[in-house]
Amino acid sequence: MTDESTAPKARKIRTWARSEVAPLLEILALCGLAIAQPLLDVTGKSPDFFLFYGAGRREILLLVALVTLVPPLVLWLLGAATRLIGPRTRRITHAATVGLLITAIAVQVGKQVLPMRGLPLAALAAAVGAGIAYAYWRWRVPGQLMRIAAVGPLVFVALFAFASPTSAVVLPSAALDARADVTATKASHPPVVMLMLDEFPLVSLLDGNGRIDQAKYPNIGALAGTSTWYRNATGVSGWTPYAMPAMLTGRHPAREVAPHYAAYPDNLFTLLGGTYETEVQETITELCPPSECGDAIERPGGLPALLREVAGLFRQIASPRDEPASDPEASYREATLAEARSGVAPGDPKFRWDTLDDNQPSRFTAFLDGLTPTPRPTLHFLHLLMPHTPWNYLSSGTRYDAPEDFPLDGPGWLQTARDRHLAQVGYTDKLVGKMIDRMKQTGLWDRAVVIVTADHGVSFTMDHQGRGMGPVEASPEEVLWVPTFVKTPGQRQGAVDDRNWQHVDLLPTVAELAGVSVPWQVDGRPASAPPRNSHAHVYSDLPGKPVEIDDSTTFQKIISGQAGPHLDPPVRPDLIGRDVEALRVSEKPGARVKIDNASAFADVTPGTGRLPALVYGELPATVRDGTPLAIAVNGRIGAVTQATWADKQGRRFAALVTDEGLFVAGANTVAVYEVAGDELRRFRNG
Repeated sequence: MTDESTAPKARKIRTWARSEVAPLLEILALCGLAIAQPLLDVTGKSPDFFLFYGAGRREILLLVALVTLVPPLVLWLLGAATRLIGPRTRRITHAATVGLLITAIAVQVGKQVLPMRGLPLAALAAAVGAGIAYAYWRWRVPGQLMRIAAVGPLVFVALFAFASPTSAVVLPSAALDARADVTATKASHPPVVMLMLDEFPLVSLLDGNGRIDQAKYPNIGALAGTSTWYRNATGVSGWTPYAMPAMLTGRHPAREVAPHYAAYPDNLFTLLGGTYETEVQETITELCPPSECGDAIERPGGLPALLREVAGLFRQIASPRDEPASDPEASYREATLAEARSGVAPGDPKFRWDTLDDNQPSRFTAFLDGLTPTPRPTLHFLHLLMPHTPWNYLSSGTRYDAPEDFPLDGPGWLQTARDRHLAQVGYTDKLVGKMIDRMKQTGLWDRAVVIVTADHGVSFTMDHQGRGMGPVEASPEEVLWVPTFVKTPGQRQGAVDDRNWQHVDLLPTVAELAGVSVPWQVDGRPASAPPRNSHAHVYSDLPGKPVEIDDSTTFQKIISGQAGPHLDPPVRPDLIGRDVEALRVSEKPGARVKIDNASAFADVTPGTGRLPALVYGELPATVRDGTPLAIAVNGRIGAVTQATWADKQGRRFAALVTDEGLFVAGANTVAVYEVAGDELRRFRNG
């Protein structure tokens, strides 16, 4: 009796399952095109994204599975549940799902081939989705094509795992087994200390005479006074995943592969590993293999951070608007010591700042702690994302908040961006000073080879902000030329060397000073070799596509103080620091300004490491482009900027108040004025 009663149920289940196979395959195909393919394509080309967030093979494959399988399964299950209402309802639901997914695909295709954006593109994509959904309802061929296309997700996953630059992180490699033997060239080997900074143009350090601005950057100035400053040093690429491997292998970028030891088995860490202990902290590379650095490489984020970033990426891809071009590295921020100790993110309401020292990057603190003499020679290596974006530090180390959607280019925005960059350069200078002090305290300073440099610069030239070929062609002095200092053991007198130094020279120079030979062919040359006769600096915006940048005019501009960002002169610098009461002030009739972070001024606690130093908000549409604006804190002008050109967020402004003395404990006032000649016209807050 039991068998007879259960047989009809089993048949119904089988019938239901057979009827749901086709919808599942169709949704799988469309989700593959709408979601999996664009996400796997972008992230597959950005292996540094996974390395920065500490994602290993397991986390990456889990993310791939989630991206590929979860969306279609969720949509299919929701649709399958409607079969309980009836077959026709199920068919309508599935056709609507097909239409929505086709719409998402049409938006992405439209952004690639059509000039329209926003609502017109969304409307056109919706019409395409509705049309194909109707064709699917009426005829069998569209469904058959979709079911054939269900193989697509497998193809996308295979390309990601086996053919993308990220494949080196996902797939095991035996390349390290074939390393050549390293030969010692000296009986003793000095400690090696390498501080690798990031996105740091040399010109940001220089005064109007082409010298290091000692007043602003005394610690880097002191470093230059006791080391050899390679003033004509250039990076080989504007992108860390290509630049850092070139610096640590001695070879120009040749292939688009992950900055991973599986792709670069011959590098500084494997070279010194047999002779040196290695204390290595990388950031968006993983060139040091587990055999030298162990498996426990702690990075922030893990799978939750990957999912959060991928969700944001998909919103950008699926939007019918042109979202701001996102540099994956723009979100790479050093965790502070306080964050590392508390385990709480800065945006969490439970987070509190205790002391100013807590704002120090946590990895830099660990780096400092390790700077002590050891029985066996040690390589101390830190790649620190400073003064790299995002910019959140004043020169003192005090932190401030800033929205993530601020444009970095255009009138007003560009000047504010460089002001923030220079403030963070000031804090980077203090970190260099901490390193020098620590090494002197422990006795390591006189014994060690010390390298301080950066992988690339960044342009703040109008209409060419960033690090691509456009900025390189418009302002090579900002992108290519970077600070490079090499101190040999016992060196006490500074020197300036203006040879054509390229960052492929770093590895052979370090190897020679460390007393080991390099057993592979390199493109660089050690500092002891004769200088290059050529004025050409080789730069690769993309691996395998080198271009030559002539230094004969650019370098002369740098050392004569004529190089730097081609920006408009600062707006009314004579007003900075003046009391508003000492100026002629009137009300600007009917004009209100919204200060977006006004609430941050209600209860300020100076000395705790956090200030509302960046003032930003929205202006009336009647304010003209480029209008000078003065920002006063507690009645004194702390910054002067200009109204930015209107964007999709409207007419906005932003300015950095660098004078921390303007802030007081408790409630503070902040006001915005239009500058009209010698008169200030106050906007009402609201």
